[in-house]
Amino acid sequence: MKLGKNLLMSSLILGSMFAAPIATLAANNGGEYKSNGVIEYVPSTDPTDPVDPTDPEKPVDPTDPTNPEGPNPGTNGPLSIDFASSFYFGKQKITSQNETYHADAQSYQILGADGKPTGDVKKGPNYVQITDNRGTETGWTLKVKQDGQFLSEGKHAEDKQAELTGAQLVLNNGHVVTNSASAKPTGTAKITLDPTGAEADVMVAKDKEGAGTYLLDWGTDEATGGQSVDLTVPGSTTKYAEKYATKLVWTLTDVPGNGSTTPKS
Repeated sequence: MKLGKNLLMSSLILGSMFAAPIATLAANNGGEYKSNGVIEYVPSTDPTDPVDPTDPEKPVDPTDPTNPEGPNPGTNGPLSIDFASSFYFGKQKITSQNETYHADAQSYQILGADGKPTGDVKKGPNYVQITDNRGTETGWTLKVKQDGQFLSEGKHAEDKQAELTGAQLVLNNGHVVTNSASAKPTGTAKITLDPTGAEADVMVAKDKEGAGTYLLDWGTDEATGGQSVDLTVPGSTTKYAEKYATKLVWTLTDVPGNGSTTPKS
């Protein structure tokens, strides 16, 4: 009995020897402390490079088939027009038949990691590109107009440039391309341009749509891109043996769409 009491006492003494340091450690472990990680975005006024119309992750250097020194630079952000194709319908024989001509596909070079052209030349659909870096997702509207009929390079009757009377420019197979997670804007699938200057919707973003970079491609690749922008000229129109040209004016505003324009592409 005495032996049992001694064993019990020894156990209690040993237990208290080990328990005391553990309790001390628990009381002195330092507790918890919380810090923060914060990032803040502001609207970007930097211009945005054009991107590949078939792979919008890749920046490109597009060519302007109508101007060796082009294309024109894009507008500054945060709401910007980055690029719009110029349409070249080639050299055609004078004819008295009604004809429809197709604009060449868009040619461009892929840019390397250093931002310089790699020499890798590709062709794809003609396109227009805009960027919304305002950081508000409050919508916008992109419109286009034809600034007058195709006019001859030289002067003729009454010392005036000759009109390509009755010529009709149509942009077909339009569809929106993006890598943005924001809801896509509405794109106009077919745009029939009015040479008197009436504006037509190209892309329209409602509230909660259109943050990031968006393209409207006419066609999906080189083959369809070379068949999607049409110029129809009546056979009865007088044609001089020279170049004819018109201008397209693209306008981007911060006016959001109302969802009642055209079917979503």
